[in-house]
Amino acid sequence: MKFDLSNLKGDITGGLTAGIVALPLALALGVASGLGPMAGLYGAIALGFLAALFGGTPSQISGPTGPMVVVLAGLFASLSGDVALIFTAVMLAGLFQIAFGFLGIGQYIRLVPYPVISGFMTGIGAIIIILQFGRLLGHEPPSGTIGALSYMPTALADINFATLILGLGTLIIAYKWPAALAKYIPGPLAALVIGTLASFAFTNVPALGNIPTGLPSLHLPVYEQSHFFLVLEAAFILAILGAIDSLLTSLVADNMTRTRHDSKKELIGQGIGNTVSGLFGGIAGAGATMRTVVNIRTGGKTRISGMVHSLVLLAVVLGLGPLAANIPHAVLAGILVKVGLDIIDWSYLRRAHNGPRWDFALMILVLGLTVFVDLVTAVGVGVVLAALAFVRQIAQIQIDELKKIPDTLNDPKENALLKQADGRVSIFSFGGPLSFGAAADVGHHVRDKVKPGSQILIMDFTRVPTVDVSAGMAIETVASDAKGAGRRLIICGANDDIKQVLKGINAAQTDVESFDNLLGALEHAVKLINKEPDSTKKLSSSATLAGA
Repeated sequence: MKFDLSNLKGDITGGLTAGIVALPLALALGVASGLGPMAGLYGAIALGFLAALFGGTPSQISGPTGPMVVVLAGLFASLSGDVALIFTAVMLAGLFQIAFGFLGIGQYIRLVPYPVISGFMTGIGAIIIILQFGRLLGHEPPSGTIGALSYMPTALADINFATLILGLGTLIIAYKWPAALAKYIPGPLAALVIGTLASFAFTNVPALGNIPTGLPSLHLPVYEQSHFFLVLEAAFILAILGAIDSLLTSLVADNMTRTRHDSKKELIGQGIGNTVSGLFGGIAGAGATMRTVVNIRTGGKTRISGMVHSLVLLAVVLGLGPLAANIPHAVLAGILVKVGLDIIDWSYLRRAHNGPRWDFALMILVLGLTVFVDLVTAVGVGVVLAALAFVRQIAQIQIDELKKIPDTLNDPKENALLKQADGRVSIFSFGGPLSFGAAADVGHHVRDKVKPGSQILIMDFTRVPTVDVSAGMAIETVASDAKGAGRRLIICGANDDIKQVLKGINAAQTDVESFDNLLGALEHAVKLINKEPDSTKKLSSSATLAGA
């Protein structure tokens, strides 16, 4: 593997800055996962280094992220803190992502509609904030969104004002840290240091306590039949969520660097990183947008910057324990509230009232399902509803096009032939792909809109690239109705794929003739009308579907 050394100085600067920014976030997200601050750092080191080395987005910084931590925290609660099974789920998630990369799943993940992505990302931000309310008030709330909300009255009845002041102060510093100073000390790191130093002025502030230092121990995967499907489900959710998070961050990096990422390599790199992270006791992660932006803005362009970011964290890990033991939970909670607020899609929420109401309603539904049910249900329901709405919209366009039975045509020859037919030919034209969404209504609208006295129906497929089986069956119904009414059906403009579908399901079994274009179909229709007035009523029993 070759390394691009043309931007070495910028990559070192960007990696150093991103590493400093990542430090407080890795600690806070590790604690939020339930696995402890060092698990957050180990994950940031392993994933950050390996995703940079093997991934497909050179400037991307990877590490623990809010969405992944929400899933891990839920798994931690479900498994009653069984660390071995949780790290097994992280490893499985990595293996899933490697498989996604080889199978090219990334191109399909990018098809998830924006309102769905906005809804579940905003929901994840809300979950992170809700889970920190108790800690800001000086309590350790139950796990889960419902549990944390249910515990709120208890926490409000016994507020620890020292932790509340520290948490809110940390949040304010992280948000209001001057841009001039942020060049030297990032806001989250400044908030962590200042908040920790300020905590020494109080006596009753819960802190992290004893933290092991040094290199992590190896965690081999374990198997328990009773929890197998729970671990497998969590691993799959982590893999999908990490893939979405990483590829969205890759798009941000592409826009900033005017490059194009490789989604296959990116998912393989993320998968390798998460697998090794689980082996060494680290939490799962993904491409981190804020850290990636910081890296690019401070000069990072190649994979070296992401590797430097991890080495910075590794150096910190080897001697951080004694210092990190004094970090208050409230300070980390303040940093996590900022993480949650940053994840919420404020940009869309501010403009949602100007857009389609259905999209906003879908976003709110996905948001609610994410917070109060689970991520899989939220994304699954959102994607299905969005797909059905899109199919319905396209189907309506197709049916509206079908209703437009022309009295005149743009082509002079075609128009002259239509006038010669003297109202005995009805033309039905489709626009765009003809799918199952419109199939159910095709026969109904043809029956309703056919001109009285029509002897020949022409179905124009010139603008139709594809049809599915449902649409093919609908054409068969139209042909049967035409035969029953004593009319002849002619198809024109159908390409070879459409003809193959119609032949495959015997849609042409009622004497349907096919022509390459509308002009040929009209010429044939006029000949039939002029040749013998009753000829259109004498339908043969054999099926023909051949090009003119």
